[in-house]
Amino acid sequence: MEIKVNGKSIQTDPQGYLVNLDDWSEDLVRILAKNDELELTEAHWEVINMIRRFYQEHGTAPAMRVLTKLAKTELGNEKGDSKYLYSLFPYGPGKQASRYAGLPKPTGCV
Repeated sequence: MEIKVNGKSIQTDPQGYLVNLDDWSEDLVRILAKNDELELTEAHWEVINMIRRFYQEHGTAPAMRVLTKLAKTELGNEKGDSKYLYSLFPYGPGKQASRYAGLPKPTGCV
């Protein structure tokens, strides 16, 4: 697949994950969200940035169980809940948030 961002063609795999992780930008995230009919809020960005930091430290995108635990640790108990994360990313927090964060598909996500 190809997505146009600020006049530049960005390549994704058939599921929408970036082929080149260096192509990530906030403008790309906004386009992905618009395509998913999702309006991004500060809460979305909080999770997206948290996942990006996790990837930089560990070299892998967090699967759902790890994501929930990470959110609880970094964002607090009320946000470290799978219901909360699904309310932000209805197509699956592990997959959808990682795609928005410009990361490879998390292992363990179908």
